Amino acid sequence: MTTIYNFSAGPAVLPKEVLQQAAAEMLDWHGSGMSVMEMSHRGPEFMSIMAAAQSDLRELLAVPANYKILFLQGGGLAENAIVPMNLMGRKPQPATADFIHTGSWTAKSIKEARKYGNVNIAASAEASGFNVVPVRASWNLSKDAAYVHICSNETIDGVEYHFTPEVGDDTGEAPIVADMSSQILSRVIDVSKYGVIFGGAQKNIGPAGLTIVIVRDDLLGHALPCCPSAFDWKIVADNDSMYNTPPTYAIYIAGLVFQWLKRQGGVAAIEQKNIAKAKLLYDFLDASDFYLNRIEKDCRSRMNVPFFLRDETHNAAFLAAAKERGLLQIKGHKSVGGMRASIYNAMPIEGVQALVNFMQEFASSHA
Repeated sequence: MTTIYNFSAGPAVLPKEVLQQAAAEMLDWHGSGMSVMEMSHRGPEFMSIMAAAQSDLRELLAVPANYKILFLQGGGLAENAIVPMNLMGRKPQPATADFIHTGSWTAKSIKEARKYGNVNIAASAEASGFNVVPVRASWNLSKDAAYVHICSNETIDGVEYHFTPEVGDDTGEAPIVADMSSQILSRVIDVSKYGVIFGGAQKNIGPAGLTIVIVRDDLLGHALPCCPSAFDWKIVADNDSMYNTPPTYAIYIAGLVFQWLKRQGGVAAIEQKNIAKAKLLYDFLDASDFYLNRIEKDCRSRMNVPFFLRDETHNAAFLAAAKERGLLQIKGHKSVGGMRASIYNAMPIEGVQALVNFMQEFASSHA
């Protein structure tokens, strides 16, 4: 039987152990007689699931005590509107937010933020085709911005920050807001360097439907009047993410993933595996005359690896042959084209090796 490796950018592959545990507990969670999907979100069974998930995430990321962890709905795209609705109120209106424009997701963020205040594009990689993170020395930041927004890993374009801007250095006193949807839990980060971290769960954490927000305490309580109460971070924090019915099953799966990550040795250990996987694929691409990656080497994403066949007339044959080999969802995003291999935490190095072996064989037979 062909081994299947799913390279989807999201919703993405989950650890097999997690899926097996969820299947075993589907009809009866821990002798409760209920599926997690049937539980009251205020009952003791689900409250224990929620508490464990929050505690494990705080441990995995070493989240300081003066930060709240919120479980919300709406996904990363909705959070691009929820962020300005919660932070623009920190400054006299109309407030300004600074953006470092690195690709498709910051473009969406900029579009949403303009509905709630002014936007200053402090630096942009558009001229280079979004193949790089603008160097910090080039950032033209506002004097009194409500916040500075970055996307630490551009899922579509394949660009990743391998540094953290320092508050008081690069950003003045403005807190850094980081969209980490496709990077969170893949590498060690210093949460204290950020004011807000957010991300949709469907990349490295669990199924679509859950959004995680990690927010410093002093940034709560500044929501604009137009902000819906269910998305007002202070209200959500004051109610321990129970102001409205949370995405219970997605939180349960996320909790299982957090436990799985702890069994792997935590974030530091999984980062080393991710470095090895990315190196294996990029080394092959760099040595190939048949394939091409266009991202500057010091800005390449470890999670999302876009690549192109130099002769794109072979694209359809490549995708068909990859599917026959059990290598799924490699087609690149429609806005970029080409191919993309997303190699999140749950992708084993054997999957990356299988992809490299296939690509070698395909190149040899179509040279």
